Amino acid sequence: MASSSYRKYETRKRNPDPKSAVLLVIDMQNYFYSMAKPILLAINTTIDLCRQASVPVIFTRHRHKSPDDYGMLYEWWNGDIIKDGTVEAELIPELDRRESDLVVEKHTYSAFIDTNLEEKLLEMGKKEVIVSGVMTNLCCETTAREAFVRGFRVFFSTDATATSSAELHDATLKNLAYGFTYLVDCKRIQSAFSNS
Repeated sequence: MASSSYRKYETRKRNPDPKSAVLLVIDMQNYFYSMAKPILLAINTTIDLCRQASVPVIFTRHRHKSPDDYGMLYEWWNGDIIKDGTVEAELIPELDRRESDLVVEKHTYSAFIDTNLEEKLLEMGKKEVIVSGVMTNLCCETTAREAFVRGFRVFFSTDATATSSAELHDATLKNLAYGFTYLVDCKRIQSAFSNS
């Protein structure tokens, strides 16, 4: 899926600060492979740029362990959920992931609900998150909005996020740029980090 330029919807300009930022790589799992494959290069480029600037990289993995954690997702998606312990639940092997990278396991759209993500960010002294991954309009968007309301400055990647349609992707970018996030892409991050 072709990515939108961040300039199309940008309402406010700001660059992420590598001393204050963390990269969140949301749900790049086998379950979403067809949607994630087109952005793998952009994701790995973003990860590499962050590593070069000593920005920590945190991965999330969506999975359900039992009916206790199905929530509304089971009903909404007619039982089509990601069960823990399946190949679909595993992170995509082509991801530039290291053993030392933190993986946050979650069971709903937000990476902040019933996880230790906020505590980890505060422990690390981080005040900014860069959001990448899938799906733009569900887990990425919900995590971005939640980060904002919890007091984090949020940057949202336009080329390292993807979802089921360009229309939904663009709708998220437009909404988030209006009220929640600064838009970035690989080039913008590269430029921001090389100048800091």
